Amino acid sequence: MAQPTEVETSRQSSELLSEIASSEASADEDDLEKKHYEEVVAAFKHYRPFMNLRLHQKRKDFEALPLRHQLLLPRFVDHLSDVQHCVEHNNEIIKIIVENTDSMFVNRDDYNGPEKVSKRSKVNNGVGKLDMEKVLTTVKQFVRDWSQDGMSERQACYGPIIDEIQRRFPVEECNRDSVRVLVPGAGLGRLAFEIASLGYSCQGNEFSLFMLFASHFVLNRSVEVDCFTIYPWAHQFSNLRSSSQQIRPVTIPDTDPSGLREDADFSMVAGDFLEVYKKTAVWDCVATCFFIDTAHNILAYVETIYKILKPGGFWINLGPLLYHFENTAKEPSIEIAYDVLRQVILDFSFVMLREETIHTSYLQDQFSMLKYEYDCVFFVCQKPLHANETTHHTTTKDNEEQ
Repeated sequence: MAQPTEVETSRQSSELLSEIASSEASADEDDLEKKHYEEVVAAFKHYRPFMNLRLHQKRKDFEALPLRHQLLLPRFVDHLSDVQHCVEHNNEIIKIIVENTDSMFVNRDDYNGPEKVSKRSKVNNGVGKLDMEKVLTTVKQFVRDWSQDGMSERQACYGPIIDEIQRRFPVEECNRDSVRVLVPGAGLGRLAFEIASLGYSCQGNEFSLFMLFASHFVLNRSVEVDCFTIYPWAHQFSNLRSSSQQIRPVTIPDTDPSGLREDADFSMVAGDFLEVYKKTAVWDCVATCFFIDTAHNILAYVETIYKILKPGGFWINLGPLLYHFENTAKEPSIEIAYDVLRQVILDFSFVMLREETIHTSYLQDQFSMLKYEYDCVFFVCQKPLHANETTHHTTTKDNEEQ
């Protein structure tokens, strides 16, 4: 594949993310990538009819009830109308997201898209069910990365990573803007944004066009704190403690993305991590959060991280091992337990400096009757300064490194 394209941060313009310049690709790749781009746009545009169909079916199900049962639910239809209002409002936000996708790419025909086109089961208008699920997940992702409601998850997941970066590259000992930090699987960009806000040179990398569209929107179209309102839980009808929970509004962003200093070095790169990052020994730190289990081959991730780190550079990781392609018939996948992965990391000559378990949730509605919690592994590894340096020294939460 041709070299994926970079979204550079430009403080000379009104946008945090400027155009994604594209590279040459084969004619077949161009067609597939353009098709996928159009599929993702179509999925966002299909949000309203998709939800309208669901709500219509729920009204029909209610009307099919015996009258005596309908009378026991006097607010049911009114509540569906409230949900409909939330959907309409979300759709206005989605319109803004879609309207700005063209400005992300210099030449959409030549765009080297992040995701491959695959066969999907279809809903109305030929939009894939999986793509619709991704649209709904993207709406919830705004909560985690850019709302006050997501603060607890960010503190649990991003906090340890940010603290460790500051510990390894303290302001009193280094010129922060010369420290290059890479965040693969950057999602909606909040972790990379926070690292850049501290003065480090930071680049986020994201594979999903759904996430790229959404991050471009929140970083470039936010004019002030809490300038947009979304209804992220309007799509959920199960495990509700109250009807009001489903139609609860959330405002974004909880911090002003334009607040970065004029000379901040912050950028986003679109594309497959393994395809984009091939230059050796160029990064001081690679920070991965809920990322490494997105691999078809997790060993390739470890190998690439080792190669791109400078000698003495750090790999900071936090996340579970919920392998994304497990049991996916048409997608190859290698799943290994953490103890096996840990030994692979050591076999690549990483020095294990720190290791502990951190409990956290992911995209969790704090008021839901159903909650998932991950026992995430948090580790800090260092690439040896010299090739023959393979000493394995581990510290835990209760045993700080000497």
